[in-house]
Amino acid sequence: MIPSSPISALSLGPLTIHFYALCILAGIAVAMWWATKRWEKRGGDGDTLFDIVFAAVVAGIVGSRIWHVLTSPEPFFGPDGDPLAVLYIWQGGLAIYGGVAGGAIAVWIMARIKGVSFTALADTIGPTLMIAQALGRTGNWFNQELYGPPLDTWWAWDVTCVTNGQTIGGCVPGTYHPTFLYEQLWLLAGLAVLLLLSRRFQWAGGRVFWAYVAIYSTGRAWIDAIRSEPVLMIGSMRIHTLVALVMALVGVLVFVLLTIRKQQRGGEVVAADGSFELAAQTAGNGPDEDETEKSGTPPSPATDPSPGP
Repeated sequence: MIPSSPISALSLGPLTIHFYALCILAGIAVAMWWATKRWEKRGGDGDTLFDIVFAAVVAGIVGSRIWHVLTSPEPFFGPDGDPLAVLYIWQGGLAIYGGVAGGAIAVWIMARIKGVSFTALADTIGPTLMIAQALGRTGNWFNQELYGPPLDTWWAWDVTCVTNGQTIGGCVPGTYHPTFLYEQLWLLAGLAVLLLLSRRFQWAGGRVFWAYVAIYSTGRAWIDAIRSEPVLMIGSMRIHTLVALVMALVGVLVFVLLTIRKQQRGGEVVAADGSFELAAQTAGNGPDEDETEKSGTPPSPATDPSPGP
């Protein structure tokens, strides 16, 4: 069985280090490093990306917390709720769809401030979100949260409901479906599929990002359906499950529409400046202005007239 972590935080004098927060920060750091590599290959500047991602991370955390509070209001505004707990993000409760929405708005604004293509940014960041989410889910293991119905098998999660010597309120000890692990495995498998297909068929023009949305949401729909923590219900369906189903369909639909648009326009955005081709890379140098390397789509004489899907 999967054991539970006996601790979720470490106190160093007056400072308390929450492992949930460390997992989130680790995910952000790895995603940022990888996104920078991907952005530079598109002819973008690493410092510019850092500024954009910094704003996106802040907006994403705020958005993810707002979405969690709105969909699970009982612990905050119920009869025994604590409104101040809205601020206690280290205790868990960051919803990915709110995070992606908040981050996307920040990226869209920053893309225009910095004069780069929102479409290219979306394709750059999309796959990196999957590795960030996978690492972040480890924080749920430390907090002993996000599990499904009881399970009696070798991969069941043995939830003790005790962390740092204290009992977790509302938790019932037992062995459960480790839904946090299911999501991690789905994200890693989905990432492998996304990278394989996007490179094989040379996806660009926003299609990489929307493929990420479709892949992640498909797995999230069935994983969330078996989670057991209280959440806002729409009829007999958990709101997260419903949103995931809708987003999976939206992801597929937008992907198809962007594919049609590529065929109509004779190309799609691939470079950081919104053009349809990448500047060739010379050994040890940046883009070579005298040559161009085809990205799998016909060249465009100008930048994308309407960047962003």
